[in-house]
Amino acid sequence: MDKYVYFFGEGQADGSANLKELLGGKGANLAEMSNLGVPVPPGFTISTEVCTYYYQHEDTYPDGLEKQVEEALKKVEKVMGKDFGDPEDPLLFSVRSGARVSMPGMMDTVLNLGLNDETVKGLAKLADERFAWDSYRRFVSMFGDVVLGIRPESKDEEDPFEVELQKIKNKYKADQDVDLGVEALQELVKLYKDIIESNTGEPFPDDPNKQLWMAIGAVFGSWNNERAIAYRELNNIPDDWGTAVNVQTMVFGNMGENSATGVAFTRDPATGENKFY
Repeated sequence: MDKYVYFFGEGQADGSANLKELLGGKGANLAEMSNLGVPVPPGFTISTEVCTYYYQHEDTYPDGLEKQVEEALKKVEKVMGKDFGDPEDPLLFSVRSGARVSMPGMMDTVLNLGLNDETVKGLAKLADERFAWDSYRRFVSMFGDVVLGIRPESKDEEDPFEVELQKIKNKYKADQDVDLGVEALQELVKLYKDIIESNTGEPFPDDPNKQLWMAIGAVFGSWNNERAIAYRELNNIPDDWGTAVNVQTMVFGNMGENSATGVAFTRDPATGENKFY
């Protein structure tokens, strides 16, 4: 059977930096860093070959992919000591694209995947209730936009999720998103789910596995969105290269005052000076 899924994490990886054509730039470098012992949050990469197959076979996947994804999920669960969909201590994922050359901002990403009305309670135990519900409302709106395509179709239309967010901020007299409390965020999640059901005719998918496969399909689908096509034309990137999909353990930058995200360079990006930046 062909290999389509490449695990990385806990100081080991199925791939390496020389598999950029297969794993995309992001997947290849995640594998390389993991092999070097860098503490990379574990995950797995679905290869660019699956993207090519997806487009050649009417948005379907090759035989064996589902089983390989299941096996990779189990490996991540073992490393993290958490289970995907566990309401007590949920394992959450980010799902990102990764072409063999960088295409910043051109394709889609889904964060906080795996949240639902039960797992949000388990997440609240990690930090606090507000953090959990804020992550949940971000996930539902991102899923609605990226996966389900609920977004403005012209510059004259308003984003339905932003409209409801502003209404809630007005109701609770909140100047910034960060000023919204748990009750407001819970109300917002319900409103976002109502938007999804009214636009699609289907309720928001609570099953984490269904969320995962829908997100994987959305990332592969974004290889041929208008932004990505235009970027490839401008930069002479062949259409048949495809993108990989990286499913990686979620890391948070909003868990409190001591939680943040950033970018590190081994050289000063402005001057090239050999120092940590």
